[in-house]
Amino acid sequence: MSKILIIEDEAAIRRVLVKILSEESDTYQVEEAEDGLVGIEKIKKDDYDLVLCDIKMPKMDGVEVLEAVKKLKPEIPMVMISGHGDLDTAVNTMRLGAFDYISKPPDLNRLLNTVRIALDRKELVVENKRLKKKVSKNYEMIGESAAIARIKDMIDKVAPTDARVLVTGPNGTGKELVAHWLHQKSERSKGPMIEVNCAAIPSELIESELFGHVKGAFTSANKDRAGKFEAANGGTIFLDEIGDMSLSAQAKVLRALQESRIQRVGSDKDIKVNVRVVAATNKDLKNEIADGKFREDLYHRLAVILIEVPALNDRREDIPLLVDYFANKISGEQGNAKKSFSDKAIKLLQNYDWTGNIRELRNVVERLIILGGKEVSEADVKAFASK
Repeated sequence: MSKILIIEDEAAIRRVLVKILSEESDTYQVEEAEDGLVGIEKIKKDDYDLVLCDIKMPKMDGVEVLEAVKKLKPEIPMVMISGHGDLDTAVNTMRLGAFDYISKPPDLNRLLNTVRIALDRKELVVENKRLKKKVSKNYEMIGESAAIARIKDMIDKVAPTDARVLVTGPNGTGKELVAHWLHQKSERSKGPMIEVNCAAIPSELIESELFGHVKGAFTSANKDRAGKFEAANGGTIFLDEIGDMSLSAQAKVLRALQESRIQRVGSDKDIKVNVRVVAATNKDLKNEIADGKFREDLYHRLAVILIEVPALNDRREDIPLLVDYFANKISGEQGNAKKSFSDKAIKLLQNYDWTGNIRELRNVVERLIILGGKEVSEADVKAFASK
């Protein structure tokens, strides 16, 4: 059921609009407000899928209503109703965020078409927000330790810029979470976030994976193929485990960063790309540079901002929060009621040596939820969490 609010000071026009919309579909629930102030109060108290609002009204005109609604509930599409002399104002309301405007007396087909399109758009906006929240929950950064607070503060400062970021830290610490937060909090969040695990791609294929190839570039190149840099255009590319990238691929990445251009394998044609690069590694790149395995000029291009993610052993105070988060998430995935952990069980987990970091902790929590008692006890941890 779509809820529509009509804000119009002329009772006759309100009645016409209500009649048209009610007869059009039994899925439209139509309500009325005789002026802007009443309309705003209704919008504060209830959720509407669409608002039709007159421009010329006493007490509060349509432009003021539009501005107020955009602050209160910006996701609600507003269709403005304009008299003949209000057309300039109606056009101006589009710049202020109105979805559309219709003239008095309303043309039946135009009115119904505008309402249908506006309601469809509202559904898309709501669905996009739902999906974005779902994505965000998959990449929550759990912890209240000083180290995590510093990382969150750094992300808030760096994300709105296009500065390149190098994320360092041991395996399993959550470097990819930092990359996703940087993307989601950036101006590029509506663009793609493309991940490349440089360690998982054979060295002979990494250049084709990153930059694409043209037909005939090598034996299995049966057609032209775009690479990850092109796929990330307008968004962010996350080069995970960049310390494992071949020197040949490093040279091409360096050129892409310097010139914002790439070439597909087997082609001499430049392709302009606009991407933000976030890289991560578990290696000491300065040692890799000294050993001739990593280009120093590429390191300085990537490490404009350095973010170091600590090992779990260095943030043990976050373990109770992480255990609770994983217990809740895993129980939800399995369709079971959430299991609690005793204080002694948590204390024991805090004293473990977490060589596998957060990834290892998650696996242990899942094992304890499956094998432990109704409340995971100290004895359960000793029995099932041993290395």
